[in-house]
Amino acid sequence: MSIMSFIKGELLEIIEFQDDSRDTLSWRFPDEDKSIKNGAQLIVRESQAAQFVYLGQFGDCFGPGKHSLVTDNIPVLNRLKGWKYGFESPFKADVYFVTTRLFTGNKWGTPNPIMLRDKDFGVVRLRAFGTFEFRLTDAPVFLKEVVGTDQHLRLDPFADTMRSRIVSVFSDALASAGVPALDVAARYSELGDALLPLINPQVSTKYGIEITSFLLENVSVPPEVEAAIDKRSSMGVLGNLNDYVKYQMAESMTQGGTGESAAAMPAQMAMGFGLAQEMVKQMQQPAAAGGPPPPLPAATAPAVPGPDLLSPAQAAEVLGVSEADVIAAIDAGDLKGKKIGSAYRIPRAAIDAFLAG
Repeated sequence: MSIMSFIKGELLEIIEFQDDSRDTLSWRFPDEDKSIKNGAQLIVRESQAAQFVYLGQFGDCFGPGKHSLVTDNIPVLNRLKGWKYGFESPFKADVYFVTTRLFTGNKWGTPNPIMLRDKDFGVVRLRAFGTFEFRLTDAPVFLKEVVGTDQHLRLDPFADTMRSRIVSVFSDALASAGVPALDVAARYSELGDALLPLINPQVSTKYGIEITSFLLENVSVPPEVEAAIDKRSSMGVLGNLNDYVKYQMAESMTQGGTGESAAAMPAQMAMGFGLAQEMVKQMQQPAAAGGPPPPLPAATAPAVPGPDLLSPAQAAEVLGVSEADVIAAIDAGDLKGKKIGSAYRIPRAAIDAFLAG
């Protein structure tokens, strides 16, 4: 081997990085103790930047294109320690290629629930997840704070760091925003846009990157809060809860039955009379206020649903009196009843007539 061939083998003439991966953040050119030749060609492709580092000091950063490494176009390197010969002799420096394209589809999520004070449900635990996009904007800061001396830094280790930082900022922002848990789902886009000005100042100065998009895809609450939300939705569908309860009671009163339902019939009739009395009071309120009372129906109390014959105990429960009072009313002739053997039976029509009188 001639001396010229040996020297040529020890000098770098072309410096480039042909990246065919989708997860490379930075890559250090492997010089293998070779020196960079004066006039060597530096090839930087689109979505790349080449940063020169000499003895821990940052030199020039080259963008996409083909660059000849001569004294005139690297003034910063020319001023660094050790460049007393300019580029009359070969020089050594680390060359880092960093990827400047947009990294999309990076997932984030809260590993632990976020404690949030909600005006509707009190203290609520929320979980959230989504995606974010970022790009490298400051190569020296990124190399100094993130890369260090790594020859090849990929996306996964750095994404873990970014997720922790984003979750911390998101938790603080959501807790201080005071957005109700019921409204979070309707404000996914709004929350994502509002968080960008809070996240970017921290990550740009610390890591030399910019978050270009922050998406909130889902916020979930504990099962008990989901059940409360479902109940509230059902109440909204039903409308007036008081009217719904009255309707349900009326339905149960009008349905006949045997066994337990028949045994519960007196209690249901008593509840029905209570509702009837409440309706009469509501109709009488305008008259008490000085206005004309509304016309009352011919019968002020509805017919008593249930069996045709009632025992004194059932009649007492319907009328809201004691069984002795019912028997006394029968003996006095105020309430019509039939004595069958040693027991009284009161017709339902007699109850209706007694209430109407």
